[in-house]
Amino acid sequence: MTSRRSPLRSALLILGSVAALAALAFGGLVVALGGNQAVSRIGATFGVQIEFAGSGLRPILTYGDADSHFADLERNRTQHYSRHLPAGPVATTDGDGAAGLYWTDFRGPARDGSYRHGRLNLDWPKEGLTPIWKQPIGEGYASFVVAHNRAFTIEQRRDQEVVAAYEATTGRELWTHAWDGRFDEMMGGPGPRATPTWYDGRLYALGASGRLWCLEADDGEVVWERDILRDSQARNLPWAMSGAPLIVDDLVVVQPGGSDGWSIVAYDRETGDVVWHVLDDIQSYTSPMLITLAGQRQIVTVTATRAVGLTLDGKLLWEYPWKVSIVPNVAQPLLVGPDRLFLSASYGQGAAVIELTGAKPPFGAETVWSNNRMKNKFSSSVLHDGYIYGLDESILACMDAATGELKWKGGRYGYGQLLLASDHLIILTERGELALVRATPNGHEEVARSSAIEGKTWNVPALADGRLLVRNAREMAGFDLRVP
Repeated sequence: MTSRRSPLRSALLILGSVAALAALAFGGLVVALGGNQAVSRIGATFGVQIEFAGSGLRPILTYGDADSHFADLERNRTQHYSRHLPAGPVATTDGDGAAGLYWTDFRGPARDGSYRHGRLNLDWPKEGLTPIWKQPIGEGYASFVVAHNRAFTIEQRRDQEVVAAYEATTGRELWTHAWDGRFDEMMGGPGPRATPTWYDGRLYALGASGRLWCLEADDGEVVWERDILRDSQARNLPWAMSGAPLIVDDLVVVQPGGSDGWSIVAYDRETGDVVWHVLDDIQSYTSPMLITLAGQRQIVTVTATRAVGLTLDGKLLWEYPWKVSIVPNVAQPLLVGPDRLFLSASYGQGAAVIELTGAKPPFGAETVWSNNRMKNKFSSSVLHDGYIYGLDESILACMDAATGELKWKGGRYGYGQLLLASDHLIILTERGELALVRATPNGHEEVARSSAIEGKTWNVPALADGRLLVRNAREMAGFDLRVP
């Protein structure tokens, strides 16, 4: 963990930047240099870690190499267990996701990126927010989920994947569950991608290579474990399993992407037994969602080739072709009306709103509008008062959900992430800054900005009880945004 940059450190970062740019210029992209590992070796020579932005072209530099980072993390966690930190409050409300103390799923309880539990303090100091805690974390792109003042995530620590529980108010590590496994690829780097899911006192965590764990949230004790890729005889994706497990009543729904009816699988959440499995689609990087669309409570997800709605026992309700030519879908669908769903993707795809038609299943799915004005790449959009806000590639944009009309576009935040809260957008930029933007169709209005964490940041922030939790592959931090 680092604080302000020293002159020496700044010089090293400049040298590392020159090395990275030279690597690109003479290697014709990372591939020609032998991959991410070769560029990392160049950076290590200059005391920096070189990663690549979502564009795949620009370097993002972080001080220190992987070994020193893990050494810092291990020293930090040793201190957690060797000294007493003040305990925060423990929530006692029911675990149905209705209380503000809860952020139980990827992008929030409704998986739509919206915080609906009271007003936040949006009067940020000019000098920036002060974290209530900040410390190293393992690698990977998962987010936090929060319940009972505990924040849970999944990380890569050396050659193990680790599910970790932290006290949300102090950052103190409470328990871990680890297993041998390391996923690493050239452009994105190492670590698990899928955010765990909390439900009724248990945590459901999916590793990068398909290990699905059900753990007791109090102490990390294993309830059951499955290998969803082995169960479905499916191959892993190039950027690993990324979909957060979805709890639907007594089921855990995941998307391993197997053929012969094993694309989407539902396990019994108490025992881990297979309950049903359907479709033949290759999986995508999206997470399944539970929504009510066209009056029907259903599971909605986007595979590599289409958006689909399923009954709670796995029967196909509707489908809509949605295929990206280069990379399977990443962005989450967004409910924008009782019968309407918003879809978006990068790599030349664009955006569309579809509407379900028909009085009963199977429903038709018709295009209301489509354009290339909102191309969500790694991030997903949010809806506020009839307007869609999201990152069109790396630039923030606002469009009318009813018509697709672009209202404005402005503000470069890289391939970061955003949430909706208190009529504002809280944006975690690709370089680890926090930005506060007013959610209005009248124009781009950034009202505050603050440093947060260091390094490439593709992880979605989390909000629970007015506390904002952020992380990337190197640092994690908490900020108190409660109204005084």
